[in-house]
Amino acid sequence: MLYKKLSELTDEERNKLIGRGGGDLADVEETVAGILNDVKHNGDAALREYTRKFDGADIEAIEVSKDEIDEAAKSIDPELLANLEFAAANIRKFHEAQMPQRIWFIEVSPGIELGQKFTALESVGAYVPGGRASYPSTALMTIVPAKVAGVKNVVMCTPPGKDGKVNPLTLAAAKVAGADHVYKVGGVQAVAGMAYGTETVMKVDKIVGPGNVFVTSAKMQVRDMAEIDFPAGPSEVLIIADDSCNARMAASDMIAQAEHDPNAVSVIVTTSEELAEDVKAEVLKQAKETLRTEIVNTSLENAAILVVDSMDECITFSNEFAPEHLEIMVEDEDAVLEGIEHAGSIFVGNYAPVPVGDYASGTNHVLPTAGYARLYSGLNLAHFMKSASIQRISKKGLETLKGPVISLAEKEGLQAHADSVRTRFE
Repeated sequence: MLYKKLSELTDEERNKLIGRGGGDLADVEETVAGILNDVKHNGDAALREYTRKFDGADIEAIEVSKDEIDEAAKSIDPELLANLEFAAANIRKFHEAQMPQRIWFIEVSPGIELGQKFTALESVGAYVPGGRASYPSTALMTIVPAKVAGVKNVVMCTPPGKDGKVNPLTLAAAKVAGADHVYKVGGVQAVAGMAYGTETVMKVDKIVGPGNVFVTSAKMQVRDMAEIDFPAGPSEVLIIADDSCNARMAASDMIAQAEHDPNAVSVIVTTSEELAEDVKAEVLKQAKETLRTEIVNTSLENAAILVVDSMDECITFSNEFAPEHLEIMVEDEDAVLEGIEHAGSIFVGNYAPVPVGDYASGTNHVLPTAGYARLYSGLNLAHFMKSASIQRISKKGLETLKGPVISLAEKEGLQAHADSVRTRFE
């Protein structure tokens, strides 16, 4: 774990933090391309082969049956199922608030009405990771907004266990969320199946959801066949704190992020040297007590505790870092929030830890990582919709446009464009 004044970071240390994850996609690009091509040409047979190779599971039926999903939901502890439904309701409510007016118009001048029409995508594929842990929460985060948007066909891909079955809790979440089809396929092969379609797996218009570097590379490579949300790799948190922050809480948030993945990144930047010392002591203490000690300790090699001279420096560094998750644990929360320009999801106050957004507050936890928050928004309703512009124009309205259109069209040498307007007045 790096512990330094921000101003004393070497170029190498700073570049490692800001450029985290850089180069990984290039390292796996060729391997991923080979798997994508194999699935494209060999369909279900390739899916079964890679599931056997990477997941250690022999699967005959690639799609999980409705009966299996129903049985999984019945096997879940009723209280846990109720918690899934509680989380789904909050996620649904938050994303319903993002719904645009389906069709709207404004009159820019007499006879000229301009507007937009929003339409849901036909089909979406939700990738839900497996491996080190099951992620029913990701099933909710990817499927519920798609259904709120009105997507007709929402399919979910997730890797099976060695027994060839999908975690029952993940299946229960898929049912609660409203998935239309569930496939027991993970990794690059799942992305390929959804992008190209196979004998069993439905081809989709868009693929959403997080994954490891192989999944991210696969999503980036199939964009000629299916749109994607954004690159989403190992999880990360940046905490902005001053001396009003509770060190134990901040440290626990860093540990929570670290337990995701050995490549996860946890950073705190603070104006208080005393807080920095206390957070360091707490992180080292809590790392010994956590259940996923090995993963946490490996992840903490990517962690950093940085001390700065002013809150403005905290904000500047945060915007340069562009974190997936940003926690603001300071006295003047609004001033810091106002200065933030790049972040996937923002958590304000000592009582807004990242896990509430991961599970049940209702905001989406599928977010851009590795600095991509500079370019992309976290998953939201707009990812599942497209818009078309509309113009409704009367003869009177066209009359006011006639001169400019004819003049500009002729200037560009497009005589037929000019004539298409001119003929309406002959």
